[in-house]
Amino acid sequence: MFKHLHITLAVLSISLFTLRFIWTLAQSTKLEAKWVKITPHVIDTLLLIIGIALMAKLYINPLEQLWLAEKLIALFAYIFTGYYTLKLARNRMMQVFGYLGAMCWVMLIVRLAMTRESLLFL
Repeated sequence: MFKHLHITLAVLSISLFTLRFIWTLAQSTKLEAKWVKITPHVIDTLLLIIGIALMAKLYINPLEQLWLAEKLIALFAYIFTGYYTLKLARNRMMQVFGYLGAMCWVMLIVRLAMTRESLLFL
């Protein structure tokens, strides 16, 4: 059950990030809606809590399972590139590069979750 909830929350989080990116490019006023400012934080907090619960339930330690340590590093990189894309990038080209970079981190996270094979920590 935790696994399916974790995956669902991850898909929601990425989908909402993509929607906010599109609205940012379009300079939409929809970004000012209260739910748009609150919902991502709620979803991401739940995603993190469920992820920690999964680690505890499955007795997985990122210091022992290097794929998980790499996944956590990729998660922080995704958070940074997402923040850069939506808040710090000064022009559309940098926003697009930031978004593509964030999606690359997402692909690494998904690959690590599916294969449980580390790329960086060999």
